[in-house]
Amino acid sequence: MDAHAVTVGVEEEFLLTDPGTGMPVAKNTAVARTAADAGVELQLELTRCQVETSTSVHTEIEKLLDELGSLRRDVAECARQNDAQLLAVAIPPTVPQDFPVTDTPRYRRISDTFGMLAHEQGLCGCHVHVGMPDRETALQVSNYVRAWLPTYLALTANSPIYRGTETGYASWRSVLWRRWPSAGPPPYFESEADYDAMVEMMVASGCILDRKMVYWDIRPSESFPTLEIRVSDIPATVAETALLATLIRATAITALESLAHNRPAPTIPDEVLRAAYWNAARFGLDGNALDPIERRVVAAPEMLTRLVTHLHPALDELGATELVTDSLAQVLRDGNGAQRQLTALHTNGRIADVVTLLRDATVQGC
Repeated sequence: MDAHAVTVGVEEEFLLTDPGTGMPVAKNTAVARTAADAGVELQLELTRCQVETSTSVHTEIEKLLDELGSLRRDVAECARQNDAQLLAVAIPPTVPQDFPVTDTPRYRRISDTFGMLAHEQGLCGCHVHVGMPDRETALQVSNYVRAWLPTYLALTANSPIYRGTETGYASWRSVLWRRWPSAGPPPYFESEADYDAMVEMMVASGCILDRKMVYWDIRPSESFPTLEIRVSDIPATVAETALLATLIRATAITALESLAHNRPAPTIPDEVLRAAYWNAARFGLDGNALDPIERRVVAAPEMLTRLVTHLHPALDELGATELVTDSLAQVLRDGNGAQRQLTALHTNGRIADVVTLLRDATVQGC
């Protein structure tokens, strides 16, 4: 197969904050209007403290990286024009006074149905879309990709501080996100019919309002011909987002090759995958990881090595081996978002230093 034919696109969610205090501010509609006037389309998230960008569909990672950078730069400027600050952070490190829900009929219905879950939803993730020929193939590919979800999470963890306090987790967003009844590790699906039956049951039970509320960390998109991988915190920098997108794209390509040669996806019990998730959310890149395929504990950086080894043919075909190797070396040297946040906090004990770090990282390289 032609690896370059497998497309990729990225959605990034950002927090809008007060430039002086770092507190979340409810200005998404104003920032979106300013962005629209500048030719940039933003999506409004559940809370009024968030906005989301969406890239075009790409086949070249360099062009994806350029667009990610220009979007962050332009939206940061639109936020500034509305006396707000754009932060690439998965949860607010300061103490939020409130997360007011965006005033649309759908979001009001979600708020009425799910109560406090909706009002504590100031969580920002990154969603990578990989082009698929059809939904059946997308679901089969998801069975291969799910084994690597904890590794993606550990790599991009960017939420160790919440309400002015160290949480003890590299990705506290991941923990909070999984409170939703349809969120977290996806089941193993035998077929499209198996998936549809599960979703229909969830709608009938009321634990989701519609198919768009399927929040599993992999899902076939309801809007695009893609497989959407949603496990990650919003990475701190565009370079880390581009790295994540490249790894996910290569994983999907590798899965498609396995499907073409009738190599089965690994069967990972839900309990094992949840345990691997917990390790990833708790330790990020600092501690041990659980390899869900071999069910062995290894150092977190070792899981990254195993992932790159697994993806080596696809990365070579994409011409992305050097980019991935260099980017991973930089993350392991300088730390991911969670590690850098904690270093900033421990230096002087000030949350303001964490906010400054996040502000600068958001547009680093843009």
